[in-house]
Amino acid sequence: QVQLVESGGGLVQAGGSLRLSCTASGIIFRINTMAWHRQAPGKQRELVAFITRGGFTNYADSVKGRFTISRDNAKNEVYLQMNSLKFEDTAVYYCNANVNDREYWGQGTQVTVSS
Repeated sequence: QVQLVESGGGLVQAGGSLRLSCTASGIIFRINTMAWHRQAPGKQRELVAFITRGGFTNYADSVKGRFTISRDNAKNEVYLQMNSLKFEDTAVYYCNANVNDREYWGQGTQVTVSS
């Protein structure tokens, strides 16, 4: 079984920064694409950014230029550096990864941006 555990969420003022981390553990042979999604109250879950095993990245238009996704394949970790945070970035952020050709999700971490 594989588990994803996020950390790094919290309360921050608008304009501030946070760094989220997600660690995969368990029986892992290969981690392919890793991603961050978010879900705000009353809204659907949306893709924020993803990164392939080789390092190709893609971002939602709403976070381009402000967020950076990265990963450490040796540590089975993915990160999301969030800068210039806005009130509308407030959401539960979920880590997602394709591990051993199966999709896994973390439990989520709350990010709250005060205006």
